[in-house]
Amino acid sequence: MQLGQRQELRQSQSLIMTPQLQQAIKLLQLSHLELAEYVDQELEKNPLLELADSDEVERGDGEADQPEAAAAAGDAAGDAAVKDSATLSQDEVLPGSNDEPLDVNYSEVYDESGPSDVPAAPPAPAGGDLGATGSRTNGSGGSDSGGSIIEQTVSGEITLHEHLSTQLSMDITEPVDRLIGFHLIHMVDEAGYLSGGLDHVAEQVGCDVARVEATLAKLQNFDPPGIFARDLAECLALQLRELDRLDPAMQALLDNLDLVARHDQAALLTKCGVDEEDLADMVHEIRALDPKPAQSFTHEVTQAVVPDVFVRPGPNGGWSIELNSDTLPRVLVNQQYYAEVTKQTSSRSDKTYIAEQLSTANWLVKSLEQRATTILKVATELVRQQDGFLAKGIEHLRPLTLRNIAEAIDMHESTVSRVTANKYMSTPRGIYQMKYFFTSAISSSSGGESLSAESVRHKIREMIETEEITAVLSDDKIVELLREDNVEIARRTVAKYREAMRIPSSVNRRRLKKSTAWETR
Repeated sequence: MQLGQRQELRQSQSLIMTPQLQQAIKLLQLSHLELAEYVDQELEKNPLLELADSDEVERGDGEADQPEAAAAAGDAAGDAAVKDSATLSQDEVLPGSNDEPLDVNYSEVYDESGPSDVPAAPPAPAGGDLGATGSRTNGSGGSDSGGSIIEQTVSGEITLHEHLSTQLSMDITEPVDRLIGFHLIHMVDEAGYLSGGLDHVAEQVGCDVARVEATLAKLQNFDPPGIFARDLAECLALQLRELDRLDPAMQALLDNLDLVARHDQAALLTKCGVDEEDLADMVHEIRALDPKPAQSFTHEVTQAVVPDVFVRPGPNGGWSIELNSDTLPRVLVNQQYYAEVTKQTSSRSDKTYIAEQLSTANWLVKSLEQRATTILKVATELVRQQDGFLAKGIEHLRPLTLRNIAEAIDMHESTVSRVTANKYMSTPRGIYQMKYFFTSAISSSSGGESLSAESVRHKIREMIETEEITAVLSDDKIVELLREDNVEIARRTVAKYREAMRIPSSVNRRRLKKSTAWETR
């Protein structure tokens, strides 16, 4: 066998994902918050990009106002000559000895409660005047915001760790116990429970576990009641002890919270050794307690869902579909700045950099426009396919797949999947995620049109909500009722839907209804 070298010419085709194409695909699946963050990063990196309204804001605050101000000053001065620096340095334009200084010594600023020998400030004109520092002041010498400087610097909200640390410094005096308490405070989670074992704290502090447990017992008397608990039963016990209601019967009830969750009344009566009336009172007391005692110190603001598409009834019938302009970043390429920089650029590397930034900026603007067009196109087809749901309700929600939309608008399924990810649509029936409209199909027993799985789940939920205490529906009974309604479905499918909606079984629902009726007697 001989080995040799030779030259060959081959031609082949391959699909290469360029960085620009990867960027366009990435933009499709971003939510409006992620898109705004991405655009902000691009604005920081690319000097040729700018927001569409940035020029108007800057021109309205500065460039456009300066000529008008200069013209007004010129009219007031008449034909006076422009003063040079020598003229401006003369004594007639410098502040006199009796004028107020241009700075303020904050150590000598007093409010109305200050010493009486401080001379009063001269009365200010109506509406207030501008002080030496440029801030508007009122007649009493304070700022418009009111209050003293110290009051303005006070922290607004107290965190859970600050609240517990304050109690630790006042109630615990031993240095070792304070150190133990410091470690235990940092082990408390957002709900108020102690996360982690006491052995680790004893090892860090260098003491035995018994002392850590003794310190923990002191900390469990802190406010709010139930704090520093290691499980739900201990949390409820601490609150009941604070109310002086932790007797042996109540402790037995806390030891069997699983029976309370299952509404097993017979077993609870045996475990607690009380009658039905006392057990009902005890269960009512437990349900009035707070299972998350530290929840009041959580100051997280719930972020409202902002829809990407608005669907409204049209004036002549049909539906009006429009994009939410607040979720679309308006980005432009500053061609004027590009021309100025190009004229002043001489090196080859700088010219290459500017050209690359221009190409990147143009592609980003084009990708954003294409993203908006694609979202509107997919949303329009979704509304057309689910017209019955929008007009009549969830019972008329049609089964729909990504392929149905992709074939209708001549796009790939992956594109439709990216467009509908993390996007919301505002309809007359509420705000829904665009993925909500894609549901699997359940065949009809009469051979008619298939039903949406979501509409079948809605039927199951309605049946269970309207069932009587004497006629709790089993899964088999629900299957029979659905078949009478021309819905062909298996029992295990009904059980799967019921569990997905977090609806208990018929046995547990019967216990729950009996327990509710028994407690409300």
